[in-house]
Amino acid sequence: MTVEGRTRIAKDQENSVREAAERVLRLEADALHGLADGLGEKFDAAIDLLFATTGKVVISGMGKSGHVARKIAATLASTGSPAHFVHPGEASHGDLGMIRREDAVLALSNSGETAELNDLVAYAKFRRIPLLAMVGKAPSTLAASADVALVLPTMPEACPMGLAPTTSTTMMLALGDALAVALMQRRGFSSDQFRVLHPGGRLGRDFLKVEDLMHTGEAMPIVASGTAMSEAVLVMTAKGFGCVGVTAGDDRLLGIVTDGDLRRHMGTDLLARRVDEVMTPSAKTIRPKALAAEALGLMNNAEHPFTSLFVADGEAAVGFLHMHDILRAGIA
Repeated sequence: MTVEGRTRIAKDQENSVREAAERVLRLEADALHGLADGLGEKFDAAIDLLFATTGKVVISGMGKSGHVARKIAATLASTGSPAHFVHPGEASHGDLGMIRREDAVLALSNSGETAELNDLVAYAKFRRIPLLAMVGKAPSTLAASADVALVLPTMPEACPMGLAPTTSTTMMLALGDALAVALMQRRGFSSDQFRVLHPGGRLGRDFLKVEDLMHTGEAMPIVASGTAMSEAVLVMTAKGFGCVGVTAGDDRLLGIVTDGDLRRHMGTDLLARRVDEVMTPSAKTIRPKALAAEALGLMNNAEHPFTSLFVADGEAAVGFLHMHDILRAGIA
């Protein structure tokens, strides 16, 4: 065979592989559209059931459904709905003890006839524990046993033999995300709560607030109105931030003295003057509840960048934030 012939065959194989991949994605995308179009009263009932659960959502499934169940449990737990995965096989050998009366059970099975789930389903029914099913077939044992059955639309598996769980598991995964997000909205789950559950990694850093990083109390570079510059310079040096705030008796921030102010007022009488004569009035401030990323944006002002901010609650100075504090926290 010629080089041209081998090249043509290789190119045909490459195109065939890419076409197979595109077919998978289009089939699964169509399935998700069908799933979204079919959400109705059963989905609403599922949200009601999970919202009313005072314990945890116990999620179970076998095989590929089990892998999806683990992910759904993790997503629910991280978005304000306590949940954990129980393997159906282990459930039959003692792990049923992890399920309590105040919990709810979510069982996943494409066929609805997964034998390994039988003991778990029977236990839930006997203990009157709410049972939610996610199934691919409505006339099935699991669907019939469930208090609420979420039935996936009938769609072909993306596997060319129609055997490997592909489209069905994609729909289960997406439906689990839909449940989690809908519950977030129902619970009024806030960004503050989200950050508490995601202290590590980029997600945690993105939700850090100014109050989480600011210096307070004795660590703040603050002097009272009327203080001599000789004393103010000592405070600036001791605190090491290159500035000092000037406050009234009620903690109102009146202004700020920076290194730049010192240079502008340099003279033989500088240290004998009062801070009120040297300070820049109306210092820039930020709210304690503002995101640290917002503070960094203010400091990086393209026209007049600066490296520090006083934190004010109303007009009262309650903290101090330096750019180094933000950078140390990994926000950039």
